[in-house]
Amino acid sequence: MTGAFARPDLAGGLLHRAAEARQHRHRFLRAQLPDAEMGQARHLDVANANVLRRILGEHGWPTRALVGEAAVWAAWEIALHADPLPDFQRAALRLLAPAVEQGEATVQQWAHLHDRCEAVTDDRQTFGTQYRLGPHGPELVPVDTPGELDQRRAAVGLGPHSEAMAELRRRLGWAPPDEQAPTVLSEPVPLLAGVPA
Repeated sequence: MTGAFARPDLAGGLLHRAAEARQHRHRFLRAQLPDAEMGQARHLDVANANVLRRILGEHGWPTRALVGEAAVWAAWEIALHADPLPDFQRAALRLLAPAVEQGEATVQQWAHLHDRCEAVTDDRQTFGTQYRLGPHGPELVPVDTPGELDQRRAAVGLGPHSEAMAELRRRLGWAPPDEQAPTVLSEPVPLLAGVPA
């Protein structure tokens, strides 16, 4: 891998790890991942998070100059799916905030990781970016003050929740829900992975 960045070795590792984990998530979303492989997928998320933890410890949040644009996104994707390590996810979120201020990450990436941290630890979220797969398709993880959700989303450059939900259902191959209101799941089930809204 070549590029105009300092550490193509780190970039290649991040890109490979994120792509491998993404394959497992796609199979999970299509209900094609046997239980034994679910454990392997979780192990992969932990292994990826530990590699990213080392990079964050040595370099801080990866920058474009260090690993290139695609690997910066791969680092975010790895942090987003490090659910088995919530302390690590929160540490990554703390490093992501200054990266947003420096233009090395997007506020939307920060909002997704912020919600993921909340959903993993508190089963609630702020910006409505996290979903679970229920019997009728993707369902929104509960949000604080749902009546203000679209204002909070707009403040971080995200479109209205109803549009995000419709797009997510389309991408996952689910027909539009019968009801107009967002579906909110009350029982904890695994978060959908790799389907930002």
